[in-house]
Amino acid sequence: MIDKTGFLYHEICMWHDTGNRSIYDDSGIYFQPTTSYENPETKRRLKNLLEVSGAMKQLKSIDSKVASIEALQRFHTERYIASISEKSAKGAGDAGEGSPFAQNGFTIARQSSGMAIQAMESVLKGDVKNAYCLSRPPGHHAKRDTGSGFCLLGNIPIAIMAAQAKKLVKRVAVIDWDVHHGNGTEEAFYDSADVLTISIHHDNNFPANSGGISDRGTGEGHGYNFNIPLPAGSGIDAYLTTLNELVVPALQRFKPEIIVVACGFDAAAVDPLGPMILNSETYRKMTNILMKEANKLCNDRLVMIHEGGYSPSYVPFCGLAVIEEMSGQRTKVVDTLSDEIAVWGQQEIQPHQQDLIDNLKSYLKDIC
Repeated sequence: MIDKTGFLYHEICMWHDTGNRSIYDDSGIYFQPTTSYENPETKRRLKNLLEVSGAMKQLKSIDSKVASIEALQRFHTERYIASISEKSAKGAGDAGEGSPFAQNGFTIARQSSGMAIQAMESVLKGDVKNAYCLSRPPGHHAKRDTGSGFCLLGNIPIAIMAAQAKKLVKRVAVIDWDVHHGNGTEEAFYDSADVLTISIHHDNNFPANSGGISDRGTGEGHGYNFNIPLPAGSGIDAYLTTLNELVVPALQRFKPEIIVVACGFDAAAVDPLGPMILNSETYRKMTNILMKEANKLCNDRLVMIHEGGYSPSYVPFCGLAVIEEMSGQRTKVVDTLSDEIAVWGQQEIQPHQQDLIDNLKSYLKDIC
C-alpha cells in the first residue's frame, strides 16, 4: 500500500451554480436575493489553502470520471434520473426540496459522484492509504426519487454501492458529522445490515422531523441506523465524548472493512447554518479518533467525502486540519480563532448532553 493520502478535486464542480436566493425558498418583493450559502467559495478556498500552505505537495492527486448512469441507478430511480437530466439539458431547475442548479448541473453532479466512487475504489484497492474527496454539489440529503438540501445525487450511497457491485467491499460504516441529518444516506441503507449509518447532527434542524433516535432501521437493518441528535450549542467536549462513547464502540462492534465520513464543517462555531461551537482543532481530533479505529479495524481504510460547511473564512481551516491529520503533516498555518473558540462558554460537556449520550449507549447492543 502506498502510504499517501489521496485527494480528489475537479474545477468543474466549482461551476455548479445554485443561483442567488435568500435563506427562504420564497421569492418576491420582501425577499431580497443574496448569494446562496451553497456556493463554490468554501470548497475553492480550502483547495487554495492546501496549495498555499504546501499541504498539497504531500497528497496524491487522483483523477476521476463522471459517474455512469448505471452507478446512479443503484440508488436513484430511473424516473428521477431522467427528470433531472432533462431539466439540466434545457436550463436551470431544481432537483426538489431546495436543490437548485443551472444548465448542465446534472453533469456536474455526476462528476461529484464519480469522484466519490474513485475515492472509495482507490482506498479499497490500496492505491492510497486514505482519501479526501472535495466534491460539490454535496450529496447526503439526496433521496432515491428527489434532490434535497442542496444535494442532487447521493454521492456516498452511489460510491458504496459501486464498490459493493465490484465486490471490493461488503461491510461499510458511514459517520456523518455534518450538522444536518444525513437523511439520504439513511434512506439508502435503512434495511441493510451491511452498512452502518451513524449521523451526528443538530436535533431536528434539517430536514425537519428527521433524524430521530427512534429511527433505527428496518428488517435486517434494524439497529444499523444510529441517529445522534445533539442539542443546540453542543461544543468540543460533547462531540469528542460522542465519538469516544458512542461512535467508537459502534465501530468496534460492527467491524467495518472501510470507514466513510460525510465530512461537513457546518458544526463549526461561526457557521451561518448551524448552532454548534466546534473549532478546527476538534475536527483534527475527531479525524485522529477515526484514524485509530480504521487502523485497528480495517487496515487504515478511511474516506472523507466533503458535504456542508458555509463559512468561507473558516471552512478552509477546518478542512486543512482534517487533511493534515489524514496525511500526517503539519503546515505552518495557524488557526488564530481556534484557541478563542475553545474557551467560549459551554465547551465542557453539559449534564443534558451527557444524559443523551448515556441513554443512547443501550442502542449499541443491536449492532453486531
